[in-house]
Amino acid sequence: MSLAFNDLPRQRILSVDAFRGLTFVLMLFVNFLAGARGVPAWLLHVDRGADGMGLADIVFPAFLFAVGMSIPFGVHSRLARGDGPGRVFGHSAWRALALIVMGVFMVNAESGYSEAAMRMPIAAWSLAFYAAVLLVWGVYRFDSALLNGCLRGAGVALLAALALLWRGEHGAMMTPQWWGILGLIGWAYLAVALLYQAGRGHLPLLLGAIPAGVALYMISNRTGAATALSGHAIHSVIVLAGLACALLFFDGQRGAPQRMRQAAAFALALALAGWVLHQWYPVSKIGATPPWALYCGALCVAVFALLYWLVEVRAARRWTMLVEPAATSPLLTYLLPFAIGAVISLAGAHFRPALLEGGAGLLAGAVFTATIVLVVARLNIHNCKLKI
Repeated sequence: MSLAFNDLPRQRILSVDAFRGLTFVLMLFVNFLAGARGVPAWLLHVDRGADGMGLADIVFPAFLFAVGMSIPFGVHSRLARGDGPGRVFGHSAWRALALIVMGVFMVNAESGYSEAAMRMPIAAWSLAFYAAVLLVWGVYRFDSALLNGCLRGAGVALLAALALLWRGEHGAMMTPQWWGILGLIGWAYLAVALLYQAGRGHLPLLLGAIPAGVALYMISNRTGAATALSGHAIHSVIVLAGLACALLFFDGQRGAPQRMRQAAAFALALALAGWVLHQWYPVSKIGATPPWALYCGALCVAVFALLYWLVEVRAARRWTMLVEPAATSPLLTYLLPFAIGAVISLAGAHFRPALLEGGAGLLAGAVFTATIVLVVARLNIHNCKLKI
């Protein structure tokens, strides 16, 4: 294919939104259950070092897969506006930087800090960070461009001040302890978006990059010289799987039966490759191993194929309204529970332990998930959104 915007649909794709929305709704649910007692083990993360994965271990790769699916539509949308290659590259780099910055700040709010050295509760520091995020990446509709620019400038200044204010033990400054979930997504998005644009959307090249990413993991893992590089390579493999899936379903003029057959072959190839590599590597989210990535990629392709059949072929679309807020405001959906947690911590309140046990924990998780989605929907109505 050539990198021309009319190769792909220009309107929002409801099945893609449904996949993204379901992913973030599931994220809310499993994150709430983290640390819960008496709930089915298959809902949670497997223990560190175990060979396997629970439902919670599939959410992060589903994020990555959804990011990959969005790349061709985002690129072609900017081309449709008349942006040249340089501006499209620049926009991709800016989006990646935003995710990386957010990831680093969130990681430093979780560990390594010294409230005594900072002379403020980490919860207050976190709330100031979320306010800065809203200022920098919020969607403004003020008539004054100067006012919009001043608000964003204030957000950038606040981020810089918070970075300088942060202190660890013995006066240590803020550093990337690790990149955080958003940061890892940002690096993988950047690599694949640039590859997509440099390769002009050539599907065989993108498919060939999947085994290349696995090979890079194997080489770096064997030498032990670049463990971070091996993780980025595997995360990029999942993003590539999502990108390839989007092109298989929406690029060109093929009919739905042919698209479904191609998707089935792609999922089978990913699963088979995962099974072969499982002979040498465990299935591990923490270790970012090839079998984990390939199995999750195959599962995501299969799930999306089901959604495509339901939404695009069978036109069963009314149910997607339940996940639409999370689909259209994924970043806000992701950050809002952390902001609420900071408020609760600053107030000195805690969840009652009984709510996090057995069936009561599952019910509380479902109520919490529905509440966040409803809050995001209300915020969307009032144009309180984040856009990178």
